[in-house]
Amino acid sequence: MLWRRALRHRGLVLGGALLLVIVLAAVLAPQIAPSDPLVVDTQAMMAPPGSRHLLGTDALGRDLFSRVLFGGRISLLLGVISVTISLVLGLLFGIAAGYFGGRVDEVIMRFIDVLLAFPGLLLALLAVFALGASLTNAMIAVGISGIPLFARVTRGEVLTAKENLYVEAARALGAPERVILWGHLLPNIIAPNIVIATLRIGTSIIFGASLSFLGLGAQAPTPEWGLMLSQGRGFLAVAWWMSFAPGLAIFLTVMASNLLGDGVRDVFDPRMST
Repeated sequence: MLWRRALRHRGLVLGGALLLVIVLAAVLAPQIAPSDPLVVDTQAMMAPPGSRHLLGTDALGRDLFSRVLFGGRISLLLGVISVTISLVLGLLFGIAAGYFGGRVDEVIMRFIDVLLAFPGLLLALLAVFALGASLTNAMIAVGISGIPLFARVTRGEVLTAKENLYVEAARALGAPERVILWGHLLPNIIAPNIVIATLRIGTSIIFGASLSFLGLGAQAPTPEWGLMLSQGRGFLAVAWWMSFAPGLAIFLTVMASNLLGDGVRDVFDPRMST
C-alpha cells in the first residue's frame, strides 16, 4: 500500500529521481568528470561555459563541471553524516526522556531547551568554533544543530507509545527494559523520524555549505559547493559562472531533498490512505 501511494505521489517520484541522478553523478564523478578537479590550467583561467568546459572554469583554470561533480560527493556526505548524528543522538535523548520521565526527563529537556535557544545555523557556528574549522568538525557541528528537533519529536512519540497495551503486555511478561525500548517502542516511533531525516538532509547541506562559505568547513583546494561559492563571489561581475555552477547544484539538491521529504511525509500520513 505504501509503495502504491509513493508511486502515485508526483513530488516524491520527481524528487527521488532527481536526487538519484545527483547521487549517481557524485558516485561516478571519476568516470564522468572531463578533468581532474584540482588541476590548474593557467591558459584557461575564467573561461566561460562552452564546448571545452561545460560550466566554465574558475580563477585558476580548473574545470567547474568536474569540481561540481566531485563537490557533490562532499556535500551529500556531509548531509547524510550530519543527519545521522542528529537522528541517533536525538533518538537516544528523546527515548530516555520520554520513557523514564521524572528527573531524567527534566535534565534532558532542559538541555534540549538550551540548544533550541539558538537558531540552527548559529548553533552550528558555535559548535564549529569550539571544535575548530575542518570538514569533519563541520559535519559534527551541523549534526549537533539538528539534535533538538529529533529529540522533541521522539519524546512526544514515546510518551504516547509507552501507554499502549503492547508495552504493558511486554512488562507483564517480564521483558527487560532494553527489549521494550528497542524491540517494541523504537519500531513504532521511527517513522516520523525517518520523515524528518529526509527533510533535514537539504537543510544540512545548506548549513554545511554556509560553514564552508565562511571558511569554517571544507578548506581549499577541496571542491565543495559552499567553498566554490565563496571563491566565486569576488568575480561575479566578470565570471558569474563561478558562483552559478555550485549555486545551481545546491538548489537542485535541496529542492530534490525537500520534494522527497514532503512525499515521504505524505505517504506515511494515515490520512492519505483515504
